[in-house]
Amino acid sequence: MLKSTNRPLSEAYKLALLDLDGVVYRGKNPVEHAAANIRKAERLGMTVEYTTNNSSRLQSVVADQLKGFDLDVEPWQVITSSVVAARMVAREVPAGAKVFVLGARHLREEVAKQGLVVVDSAEDKPVAAIQGWYPDMSWNEMAQIAYAVEHGATYFVTNRDLTIPRELGIAPGCGSMIRAVINATGVEPVSSAGKPESAMYDEARLLAAHDDAEPVAKELCLAIGDRLDTDIEAGNRGGYDSLAVLTGVTNPHELMFAPAQLRPTFIAKDLRGLNEPAPAVERNADGTWVCGGVRAGCAGNALEVDDATSVDGLRAACNAMWEAADNGRDLNAVTVPEFHID
Repeated sequence: MLKSTNRPLSEAYKLALLDLDGVVYRGKNPVEHAAANIRKAERLGMTVEYTTNNSSRLQSVVADQLKGFDLDVEPWQVITSSVVAARMVAREVPAGAKVFVLGARHLREEVAKQGLVVVDSAEDKPVAAIQGWYPDMSWNEMAQIAYAVEHGATYFVTNRDLTIPRELGIAPGCGSMIRAVINATGVEPVSSAGKPESAMYDEARLLAAHDDAEPVAKELCLAIGDRLDTDIEAGNRGGYDSLAVLTGVTNPHELMFAPAQLRPTFIAKDLRGLNEPAPAVERNADGTWVCGGVRAGCAGNALEVDDATSVDGLRAACNAMWEAADNGRDLNAVTVPEFHID
């Protein structure tokens, strides 16, 4: 069930692990209310890090984009899947080991920063191979990483996103390219750096401490995102509380029908919720749930909600639906109202 706080989330938590696309920006455009509330959270003492499955964009490039939204961002605050993957590989292989890298300049640079030798051919006998995504990937590169894996290189990947949105539509993502290597070799990657794995959040905690101080306690970190199957699931896998916002992919219907592993700790319309207390969602004796005076409950085969235009109504509706699902009810037989959040 959803949790509540008597303080703004930015005061109750010390480290925000913010997703980017759909939370802070949409493509080149800022999300409304995002920058102002990130700045406000920072003034209240919250540290902010930005987490993204994108493995091709340099940290400095992302930081410059965010600075264009009037945010004060240093490159170290941007945690990409390339940063996480390179650190992951470095822990598993000897210092100075040869690593085959299939990916953009950013991934290659991050691997080299870890004191590893980047190679481009399976004939160099790399001890590990790491696969990312970039638009100029060739068949020969795909073949070379397959050869390296087939010959025993430990296989790592930056993320397993099957698709990636591009200007003309939806294109094959890193996960689709990974499937080709798996099909050729029969070998699954030993680890993935991207969400929904929790490694990105774990590394973000370490990097925020700059590797020489005690990381922020996990219970004081808040994962924030717009996708249940990446941002929120990564939080649940890693034991992090999470905030789902409605400025990107996730919609009220998905939230109400979310299985346990995809349920957030808090729900807000946008990042204004970061600087507000999370209201209590309480269960009445009659089995209905109420939040901010708005009631929701499953009556027969229908979910009834007093106000389908409020976030409070959505919060109450989620608890009602989640309780029903956890009690074994088939939610596919339940009719729910269409929410239009003001």
